[in-house]
Order: sequence, then C-alpha cells, then structure tokens
Amino acid sequence: MFSLERWQEIFETIGKNKLRTFLTGVSVASGIFILVLLLGVGQGMENGIAKEFESDASNSIWVWTRTTSVEYKGLNPGRRIELTNEDYSFINKKNDKYLEYKSSRARRWGVLVTYGKESGSYGIEGIHPDFQMLENEEMFSGRFINQNDIDERTKVAVIGNKIRKELFKNDKEAVGEFIKINDIPFKVVGVFSEKMAEREENRVFIPSPIAQQVFNKGHKVDGFAYTLKPEANFEIAVQKSEEFVESMTTYLKNKHVVAPEDERAIGVNNSLEGAKRFYKLIFMIRAFFWWVGICTIIAGVVGVSNIMLIIVKERTKEIGIRKALGAQPGSIIGMILHEAIFVTAIAGFAGLVLGLALLELAGPMIQTDFIANPSVDFNVALTTVFILIFAGAIAGFFPAWRAVRIKPIVALRDE
Repeated sequence: MFSLERWQEIFETIGKNKLRTFLTGVSVASGIFILVLLLGVGQGMENGIAKEFESDASNSIWVWTRTTSVEYKGLNPGRRIELTNEDYSFINKKNDKYLEYKSSRARRWGVLVTYGKESGSYGIEGIHPDFQMLENEEMFSGRFINQNDIDERTKVAVIGNKIRKELFKNDKEAVGEFIKINDIPFKVVGVFSEKMAEREENRVFIPSPIAQQVFNKGHKVDGFAYTLKPEANFEIAVQKSEEFVESMTTYLKNKHVVAPEDERAIGVNNSLEGAKRFYKLIFMIRAFFWWVGICTIIAGVVGVSNIMLIIVKERTKEIGIRKALGAQPGSIIGMILHEAIFVTAIAGFAGLVLGLALLELAGPMIQTDFIANPSVDFNVALTTVFILIFAGAIAGFFPAWRAVRIKPIVALRDE
C-alpha cells in the first residue's frame, strides 16, 4: 500500500546524508555498469564466433585424404589414399536419411584460365549442386551448377567475382561468355561472391564429372563435403555429426586398408565440433563475467547494508519510540527495506542505463575477428533488474532485523 509519510521519511533521511548516499549509490551503479559491459562483451564474442562460421555451413563436415602413417596388414606407411565416386555413392546411400547437402570435390590449383587476351592462374573445383549451400556462396549474377549439368556433363562454369573483375574488364557481363580452362571452352553460367573473403573468389566451379575428365582423374575425387539435417538442439546435432563421422571414417579405413589408429590418412573437419569447443569456451568466459559482475554488485550491496546499519544506529531512539507507541515489527522492517531497495534500485538502474547506452553507441563500432556488435538483450537486462531488487532486499534485511530486535526501554536510554 502506498504511504506518502513513508516516502517523505525516506527522502528526508537521504537528504540528511547526501554524500554518504551518493557514494553508496556509485558503488552499486558501478557494479551493474561493469556487469552489463562484461555481458555485452560476452555476447559480442558469441556474435563474432557465429560470424566466423558464416563463411561455410555451420554444421558442415569436410573429408579429405593424405598418406598413411602406420604400417597395416603388410602395407608400409606413406601410402597415398585416394577417394572414389564409389566411396561417395556408398556414404550417400547409407546415410541418406541424415544428409541435408552433399558434394564431392575434384580440384586442382594453378590452372590457366583465359578469356580473349586476358588470362590468370586459378583454382578449379569439380563439384555438385549442393556445394553452393555447403559454402554459402551468394550468386552475384547467373546461376550455380545444377543437376542437369552433372547428368548431361555440360561444359559450364561458375566463376568468382574476383576472376570476373580480372578477366572481364570494364564490368563486362560474364554470364553467357566462354572462357578456356586448359584450352577447353566452358560457358560461364554464373558469378559467385564470398561474404567473408575475396580470396575465396579466386576459384572456378565446374561439374564434378567434367573436372574428373579434364584432369584425367578417372573415378577419383579429392574429398567430400556434407551437412546433416537439423536436429532438435545443439547437443543432439553434435552427437549425430560425431556418429556420422565415426561411421564414415570406419568405412573408408576398412575400404582402403588403413589402420584404425591412423589419424593422418583420413582427414575430417567437423565444424560442429569446432563450434562446440568455441561455445564451451564462451560459456566459461560469460560465467566468469557474471561472477566478476555479481561480486562487484555484492561489494556495492555490502556498502548499502553498512550504510543502513549506521542509519539504524543513528535512529535507535526514534525506532524505540515507534515501538513504544505500538509500531508493529513489519512496519519497522518495511521502513528500512524500502529505503535500502530505493537506493539500490535507483543507483542500479542508473548503472544499467549507462551500460546499455554505452553498448548501444560503441557496440556497432567494435568489429574484430572474434567480437562483433557487443550488446545485451532484453532478457538479460530484465535479469539484472531482478538482481537489483533482490540485492536491495538483502542489503536492507539485516539492518531491518537489527532494528526489530531493539527493545524500546534500551532505545529510550540510548545516547
């Protein structure tokens, strides 16, 4: 119930101790301010990590091969493992219900590409249509490789925007023109651009069967790329990806006679495992930030509690008179708690607003590799509000309890 007299008492007490109240409020405000900034940095780190994973599909699995490092079944180490179309087809068929996107890769670097009198040395990759989703390629113009290109073995190419700038001068339209790869004409059907790195635009994509033919690879490929279908939560997604990787590597090692303990022959990059490590690290950092911020708030709350103890001591006779006149313990506790919560809440809200304002102004300007747009969402801000209210109640409880225990006769004798 609203009591005007109660609020008049609160403001009167604060007015008598302006400096003391101000310094106490500063300690509480600085605690909330520091907590908000730390949580904002933590969110910025999470944004930065997510941005790093944007360059490829966030749940992608990349497979490649190297040489064996362990002797196995009479075969010496140093043997080169080569993946095949048959391996790709078997893995796809066995895991069809789990796979979202898939593509094999037949590639070669430093291949001469010409257009008219212009030429350059670029990477050529034979891929399947899903590769666009696997690497999150954005089309600058035209289209990507499609299934008809694979089935009909058409000599078409999708070039990076960097290549377009170098080979097609004056922003000439590249789609529909013919380039030569190893003196073999290919029709340009699309131009792609990379959001994260222009160096990735230094590639030409062609249908996988044509790449195998042009580079005399036969039925061999250089690697596979997959994403799995979305799961209910991150932990299940990581588990499914690990099971898929385990099943795939076991098959490939058995097929190509590789020792089970050989970690070199079959290379796998599971982006979800990397993301899991990063998010665990971020969780630990954010937990540490919460701990530092809350400890800072506790220091401020202790200051409020000490101030309220001093106030109770100074108002001992007043409290004794109130009790002698019939004041109930609840009203005494309410009086102390109201003042403590009021000081804590006002100071805390000031720190909260300052922290949010600083993040709002400076956050968009902070763009590093692992910190992007540090901010605090509404739910976190609401959580700090509850922390403030709880902290104010704790700060006032012990002084209030001391005030309730004061005996009127002792208080009236107090000097």
